[in-house]
Amino acid sequence: MEGFEIRTTNSKKGKGLFATKKYDKGDIILEEDPLVSCQFTWNAAYKYLACDYCMRPLETPEQNVRRLSCKPDIVLPHASCFEINLENVTTCDECGILYCCEDCKQKAYMTYHRALCYDTTDAQHPIMVLLETWKQMHYPPETTSIMLLVRILAYIEQSPNPTVAAAAVKNFCHRTVNEDAELVHKLLGEQFTEQLNTLRELTANVINGDHIQEFLTPEGFCSLMALVGTNGQGIGTSPLAMWVNSVLELTMSDDEQQQIDLFIDKLYQYVEEESGTFLNTEGSGLYRLQSACNHSCAPNAESSFPYGNHRIQLKAIKPIMPGDEICISYLDECSLQRSRHSRQKELAQNYLFVCWCERCLSQASQPDCTSEEEMSEEELDADD
Repeated sequence: MEGFEIRTTNSKKGKGLFATKKYDKGDIILEEDPLVSCQFTWNAAYKYLACDYCMRPLETPEQNVRRLSCKPDIVLPHASCFEINLENVTTCDECGILYCCEDCKQKAYMTYHRALCYDTTDAQHPIMVLLETWKQMHYPPETTSIMLLVRILAYIEQSPNPTVAAAAVKNFCHRTVNEDAELVHKLLGEQFTEQLNTLRELTANVINGDHIQEFLTPEGFCSLMALVGTNGQGIGTSPLAMWVNSVLELTMSDDEQQQIDLFIDKLYQYVEEESGTFLNTEGSGLYRLQSACNHSCAPNAESSFPYGNHRIQLKAIKPIMPGDEICISYLDECSLQRSRHSRQKELAQNYLFVCWCERCLSQASQPDCTSEEEMSEEELDADD
């Protein structure tokens, strides 16, 4: 690790990522592939085609926007400025699952797929039963997938050294038994105890073995579910967005630029009318280094997926000096603009911690109330 190190911060925050050199705004801090990743279950069910290993979309930008807008006649200008090569797409010889290339197929097989290859046409197969049960418990918008948890177990069981693999998983942030239960309750809802036992039993039907028994006990399964819920990094890839970014970098006249801007606006209008906000191929993954980044309401770094697959990039968004902690935001841009009280409330509900970043400390004198707009939203939620 060059330019940063992982250090224990305190008993509350646990690990943190710290700079060992200066980073200027725009500098890349790290790039990393996940231990495992997985497309969300509903996302896959709605035919967001993607490589089963790296989550690279398996459709061109034009195919993507035609599907999302239900307008089969759309033709994208400057289509050649961003192309997705589909010539190397391949399948598992046994189950037919799609991969973007032979390399991803082999990596999947060596990491988890050898234990999870199954007949995708058999509705009664344990994996199909687990997926259908999960879909009835966890509707969109999705935040994780039960298959990410299953792939973690397969990763351990398939590993040449399962003890080391299990230790790598347990090295992710762990919390107390009560905190684990509270997090899973948040994830699964009011019937979480019954649902958790059902998921545990169905997961054990999918994969079992000597090296993963500790994760299939009631307490171990709850802990693993909480680990996935708190450490899983959302992944989003979009052929349309990558085409838009490429087109906007082209050199063109002012008139051409105006025309392309209007065309792009119209595209997104069509897509929103048909598909709402569900534009991306979405999933989540477990990242060893990136998961050490703690939250700040005034982050100095941000994560992105510039390669259109599950490889994550952490980039500085302001100068970072040696010794500074490298922090990202767990909240989206809209939530970051809200009051300290609202931010604290969302972080406490979803991540079970109180934020004491510099921004929150500087706003400590603010009253513990929300703005009028936020209060009206909360009242509407209460009415529901």
